[in-house]
Amino acid sequence: MTDSQSAPNGSAPITRALLFMLLLYGGSTVVAGVLAYKQVQLWPSNLAVEAGIFAFLILVVISSTVAQLYGQKLANRIVWWGFIPLGVSSLLMTLVLSLPASPEMVQFRPDDLAAFQKVHAQLWRVWLAGPAAYLVSLLLNVWIFSKLRGDGEGGTISLMVRGAIASALSQAIDSVIFITLAFYGEFEIRDLLIGQMLAKVVLSFVLVPFLITGFVQFAKWLDREQA
Repeated sequence: MTDSQSAPNGSAPITRALLFMLLLYGGSTVVAGVLAYKQVQLWPSNLAVEAGIFAFLILVVISSTVAQLYGQKLANRIVWWGFIPLGVSSLLMTLVLSLPASPEMVQFRPDDLAAFQKVHAQLWRVWLAGPAAYLVSLLLNVWIFSKLRGDGEGGTISLMVRGAIASALSQAIDSVIFITLAFYGEFEIRDLLIGQMLAKVVLSFVLVPFLITGFVQFAKWLDREQA
């Protein structure tokens, strides 16, 4: 399929490009929650951001790419399907945390065991905040991206501009929801929240336009190769 040629019910054949994006999307939903526990400083500024931003930008790019090539309905469905790997991964983490560690690890690697338990046992707020921020921001991203397109196809510049604006607005909302739900009360979140919003807006304009353009062209190439 080419730009916005989706089936009437919002579905599309599972082409090579779509399969690639689905696999990458599912993996990114899982790793975003794990990375989110660490706050990193972006050089050369003093902006503090949670590291899950990098995986989340991939989700933004993929959802926009699907909306561009297959239509808004399918892009929204993929956002909802993202809850499947999120749910499975959280259940698996709960299971692993509840199982006793091996005697060898308890005896010879107690520091590693304590660090694993401490970090992942405190991820429950991240796992709860993640889906809320994920759903609102990505559905918003797809909606803004599609609305800015209007009835026309647009060219590469239009694609880049729409991708940047949709990503910046949706990721600013994502920051407010996620940081507040995940970390409020644990520490002072003001600097992290401001840094997160600024970083996502900047990255949305610096990286997302080129990533979306690259994903769209790569997807078209994969589908041509399949044909």
